[in-house]
Amino acid sequence: MITATKHSRHRSDWMILVLIVLIGLNLRPFLVAPGPILNTIMSELGMTVYSASLLTLLPMLLMGIGAFVSPGLQATWGMRKGMLSALAILLLGTLWRFWVQDGWTFIVTAVLCGAGVAFVQSAMPGLIKSSFPRQVAPITGVYSACLMVGGALGAYSVPHLVDAGLSWRQSLGLLAVPVFIAIVVGCRYLTEVQTNRRNMTQVHAFLHRPRTWSLMVAFGLVNGGYSTLVAWLAPYYQSLGWERTDSATLIVVMSVCQAISAVGLPLLASKQTDRRLWLMLTLVMQSVGFCGLALWPAETALLWVGMCGAGLGGSFSLIIVTALDHSKAPEEAGTLAALMQGGGFIIAGLAPWVIALLNDMTGSFVSGWLLHLALVVITACLYWRFNPRYYDQVMSPVAVSQR
Repeated sequence: MITATKHSRHRSDWMILVLIVLIGLNLRPFLVAPGPILNTIMSELGMTVYSASLLTLLPMLLMGIGAFVSPGLQATWGMRKGMLSALAILLLGTLWRFWVQDGWTFIVTAVLCGAGVAFVQSAMPGLIKSSFPRQVAPITGVYSACLMVGGALGAYSVPHLVDAGLSWRQSLGLLAVPVFIAIVVGCRYLTEVQTNRRNMTQVHAFLHRPRTWSLMVAFGLVNGGYSTLVAWLAPYYQSLGWERTDSATLIVVMSVCQAISAVGLPLLASKQTDRRLWLMLTLVMQSVGFCGLALWPAETALLWVGMCGAGLGGSFSLIIVTALDHSKAPEEAGTLAALMQGGGFIIAGLAPWVIALLNDMTGSFVSGWLLHLALVVITACLYWRFNPRYYDQVMSPVAVSQR
């Protein structure tokens, strides 16, 4: 009986991991896939760089807002119902792209997809912490890698489908197929996870701790680099004369490097409670990448985007792990990670619009890459404050002196 119970629990853990992988693969294609064909979409739908930036800005804002809203929805609906409903919204937004006829409708599809993704990814850290309490770092790395791999698959497949004879609408709409598969598998295997209603007193207490805001800003500045690259990397290289399939390859390389780093760095850092040196390593890689994009874009372009990808992927995973490290209680750790993502994604969502503005003012994306280089320096100052020796102190009530 004990052996059967252990076998059942082991199988359950594996199925939860499979679901995390399947769901993670579907959370970025809607955002990343339009990049390599964005010039075609903008030309056909009459979109400007500002309206095109909304394709990234609005979903990111929703991801941020969702992190604040989803805990209450999760407590009301439950994890299972919430996840499946959110995936259904993502499916609807993706399918709608088959029939897009104008720019604003296309933006609405991005909003729908962003709304679905917002719930899923804000709930995911708590699910990981609850399901794998002793393997938070590696499982978070696997989940983060799936986000990047899914984006890479979308960015690679769409321009090739267009070159094969499909319209860009059909190519983007077909991304609904893997979402549907995830829903079917989720209906079969996703079980309810015990959650407690998070009252506003707890959220209010977190928002009065400076550490919460430091995590938000650090997460936002790093992911601002990701949202900018997703939106403007392919158009940048197409403006330098690259073909859209070649520019799509750059996004794939970036995403693959993100995935490898998102898994590898948390594993390397898993035996250390102080992850600051690893976080700094991710910023060094980002600095090299953005500097190369700004100064020598045509020379060793794969190296620059690979360095950006590795830095961004590792930083994404490690900052989530770092947020979860701040509390041994899964619910508190999940709340902190959700709030970090909430404020962070709102900040990150603004980055593509700011870069579009700089491009309009200067006539080049170079100023945008240099801006992100400066933001890396600010992030480094924030990262260095995340010393685990002071986690208990910074997570204590505000009345206690905080470092």
